[in-house]
Amino acid sequence: MTNTAPRRSDQWAVTTADVTAPEALELLREYYYDVANRYYRLHLGREGTPEELETGLADSPSDDLAAPHGVFLLGRHDGAAHSCAGLRRLDATTVELTRVYVRPSLRGTGGGAALLAAVDDAARSLGAERIVLDTRLDLVEARALYLRNGYREIPAYSSGPYAQVWYGKELTALAPQGR
Repeated sequence: MTNTAPRRSDQWAVTTADVTAPEALELLREYYYDVANRYYRLHLGREGTPEELETGLADSPSDDLAAPHGVFLLGRHDGAAHSCAGLRRLDATTVELTRVYVRPSLRGTGGGAALLAAVDDAARSLGAERIVLDTRLDLVEARALYLRNGYREIPAYSSGPYAQVWYGKELTALAPQGR
């Protein structure tokens, strides 16, 4: 039997990207379908219909993840885009992390950690001293990733139907990575 599981790789590179570029839009669609279908399966016992998913995607624009008040990152594994994350400025010293996604076939290969290291640098470039995020309790892989990368649970800073747990990370004591 051949082992087809992905191996840990140092072949990840993360760069800023245009959130409206075709490969960014493709990853954002995959991200939305992944988290939405997990919600539908957990709460409704079924997959979302194409109409429900496309409507939800249209109602969740990512255009605020662009300069001057945001940034969008793409992670590339062996040259191809396979992960993404976005930051939006909340105030002069705080940014919100959103749209964190690594394609399922490459989870566990270091892509999430590479993405979050680049997020720290991108947040600093926006003048941030703190990163915050909200997520759902059922997104256990994402929650574990955040905890492994220096995020800690914080009091709620936002509300919404999908905000169930909140995390924050202080950047002031951390030196830029020079990526």
